[in-house]
Amino acid sequence: MTLHASALTLLEQWTPPTPRQAELRDRYVAHLRAEPLGALRECYPDHLTASTIVVSPDGGRVLLTLHRKARRWFQFGGHVEPGDASLAAAALREATEESGVAGLVLDPVPVQLSAHPVPFCDPRGGATHLDVRFVAVAPSDAVHAVSEESLDVAWWPADALPDPQADLVELVALTRARLLP
Repeated sequence: MTLHASALTLLEQWTPPTPRQAELRDRYVAHLRAEPLGALRECYPDHLTASTIVVSPDGGRVLLTLHRKARRWFQFGGHVEPGDASLAAAALREATEESGVAGLVLDPVPVQLSAHPVPFCDPRGGATHLDVRFVAVAPSDAVHAVSEESLDVAWWPADALPDPQADLVELVALTRARLLP
């Protein structure tokens, strides 16, 4: 199965946790049906990205990156590459590369979708990332590192985020609800 087909199937079968997430899922599915390259950055102005919120085993802490270009705290993530077998594989690759944490255990079912403009990433302007967000649990003895894409990487209490953007707060809440039912 191609990356495009895999992404389309994943999103078509995904059960959104809220009505707003259902609207985004429908937008993503329509995008992929209309754009054969819709999962790749070559698709302009909108394309899929994959990211991962990394949590401690008890769900009480999240590992975030201070993004070098945006200068804001985010989950780990980035562009899907042609060699990625799936969106989950892309999300795990990005999380491992950017966090330096080995042994992440990724839930292959998305936890959240987020469509957002990325003026700091695209010199052409106008690009929108259609981000598919996953959750990964870090080993209890996880050691993290700062990648070239980050200014810092740090653990934060899940209820005291350093930059409590609505999208990130919702991502953490949905993650905790999934992990700690």
